[in-house]
Amino acid sequence: MRGCENNYIELSLDYADAGMYDEAICVLQRLIDEQNKKSACISPMVYYYLGWYYEKSGDSSCAQEYYKKGALAKPDFCFPNKLSDIIILESAIRANPNDAKAYYYLGNLWYDKKQYSEAIKCWEKSKDIDDTFPTVHRNLSLAYYNKLKDAKRAVLALERAFELDPNDSRVFFELDQLYKKTGASIHERLSRLEEYKHLVESRDDLYIEYITLLNLTGDYEKAHSLIMKRNFHPWEGGEGKVTKQYVLSLMEIGKKHLRDKNYTSALDVLMKAAVYPTNLGEGKLSGAQENDLNYYIGCTYEGLGDSEKAKEYFEKASTGIEEPSGVMFYNDVPPEMIFYQGLACIKLGNPQQAKEKFGKLINYGEKHLHDIVTIDYFAVSLPDFLIFDDDLNKRNEVLCRYLLALGHMGLGNLSRVKEEFEQALTLDPSHIGVIIHSKMIKDDAFNPYA
Repeated sequence: MRGCENNYIELSLDYADAGMYDEAICVLQRLIDEQNKKSACISPMVYYYLGWYYEKSGDSSCAQEYYKKGALAKPDFCFPNKLSDIIILESAIRANPNDAKAYYYLGNLWYDKKQYSEAIKCWEKSKDIDDTFPTVHRNLSLAYYNKLKDAKRAVLALERAFELDPNDSRVFFELDQLYKKTGASIHERLSRLEEYKHLVESRDDLYIEYITLLNLTGDYEKAHSLIMKRNFHPWEGGEGKVTKQYVLSLMEIGKKHLRDKNYTSALDVLMKAAVYPTNLGEGKLSGAQENDLNYYIGCTYEGLGDSEKAKEYFEKASTGIEEPSGVMFYNDVPPEMIFYQGLACIKLGNPQQAKEKFGKLINYGEKHLHDIVTIDYFAVSLPDFLIFDDDLNKRNEVLCRYLLALGHMGLGNLSRVKEEFEQALTLDPSHIGVIIHSKMIKDDAFNPYA
């Protein structure tokens, strides 16, 4: 039996199916004896099954005793999933209508079987009986947002879950993601993460979210310093996140040196951005497009008076993907790279070629602005760990407005640029590309043809 609780339950079910409830009870009692010898926790489902077997054998007193033990057992790692579990849990609820945990377990099972309305009813009943169990609030939050499309109730439920257990870093991460989905400002989110710094430091995903917010608010030096203090580990949905913030922080520091005409410092910083240190936990993708970085390195060499090296990097920056596309997966080439191709073409004395590239951004934005978007069934390597359903149509609109803005930015139509950026930020206040490029047109100072 290998000490596996599920093996014991399956064997006991074989006896129960034959009407041999005493033997079924004996099997599970053996498991309890073995677990007690090891001082190991016993799954609530073992007690619930025993309660049902005693009930079927006519011993209502023992049945009630084990149903109550199930209600009081630790809920950790208890994930009912069998059709027989439905019968058991419903019997436990009939025997003990105030068993909040039985409703909770049954809700989990219904949700797994895609019976979402039944799951929500069970979780809400569990919450009504016992309002102090954080996980039921957390589960309700996901159901409210993903299935009922009720963002307000989702936020309240997840806030309650975190209030009940303020040391749960997973729930804290989910709460921050929900705030981002529902349009919370970057300063509000940053303030909250700083308030719970010990939780931020306990998870790579929370930590890089904090760094992202620092970059969004312009604190690039601190963002880079924190990246270099940590050894990151790859995680599902986190591909490319650390390296992106690493490059972004250094590029923005380098651009500041460039604006201040500290060309030697700018070159040193920008060259670092081209090499990924091992602590990032991820290497550079084969064929990575670095048009933006190469463009700024070219500008730096131009400032240093090295026209040959400047031309070399502008030529690197001017080539790459020919047509923009939607960014659905982390290894998709960001279409804004075409914007930097255009800027490099201007530096190389090819303004007409640059205008063609900017025009492609505008054409894509206008053509796809109102597309209905879906994820392919076999999609892998999505750019986020999808806890809460993404509004793909909203994401597409943000992308299209972003590309429209970049295209008009390259053509010098700054009033249109501001309009598109404003609409994009209304939909997604945390869009890093929009925020970074908005700074480039501050005070109408941007002129790529100057």
